[in-house]
Amino acid sequence: MFELTGKSALVTGAGSGIGASVAHAYARAGAAVLVTDVDGDAAAAVAAEITAAGGSAKSAALDVRDGEAAAAAAEQAASLNDGTLNILVNNAGAIAPAMFPNLEEDDFRRIVDIHLVGSFVCSKAVLPYLPTDGSGRIINVTSAAGLVGTIGQANYGAAKAGIIGLTKSLARELAKKQVTVNALAPLAATKMTENIRSNEKLAAKTLARIPLGRWAEPDEISASFVFFASDGAAYITGQVLPVDGGTVI
Repeated sequence: MFELTGKSALVTGAGSGIGASVAHAYARAGAAVLVTDVDGDAAAAVAAEITAAGGSAKSAALDVRDGEAAAAAAEQAASLNDGTLNILVNNAGAIAPAMFPNLEEDDFRRIVDIHLVGSFVCSKAVLPYLPTDGSGRIINVTSAAGLVGTIGQANYGAAKAGIIGLTKSLARELAKKQVTVNALAPLAATKMTENIRSNEKLAAKTLARIPLGRWAEPDEISASFVFFASDGAAYITGQVLPVDGGTVI
């Protein structure tokens, strides 16, 4: 088990799915966690679960596109650890599926803003609180859609590809501060994949590409986030790790 005792973390999009699982996993590993989500009630419910289980957590409503709200969340998360914020997980996301001829410009911009611009906004907000002792972490969330593209979600694929570029660029720039920046590309049974899993044809095609032959549960994904946040990953930066059951892409 990789320990996070004495560290603090801010997790976006943590009201459900992978984000909620990561928040729980960080708390179990000893971190004080600020659970954030655009749905403040959902974030509060997750924080309450963590506290009830003996962990340390607070919550905040956060639209990751809002710079002022992100700055306030960063300050709140740092206050959990005497002014230091060790870990940011940029997990917040949304989807608006449509084949390209039917994809509206507003939906393209909205999805790119939430995933890519939101990751930028939150990363910039936490920068003043990240330590320079080698324990500072920014962990982004991309997808196979960003690695190889997708069908019916050009907005999502473009946003996730942008996150890879952001990850690699920030890794190079923030290395001088001893802050690592990495990304995970998970595949799990969450709301984000429900449109695929609920379509018999799409679900069968996807499962056929997964050697393990099943969807991961969010808790199976969160351990990778714990590793990247831990001291064990201090010499890893600028990397993208697929956590997808060996999916053939």
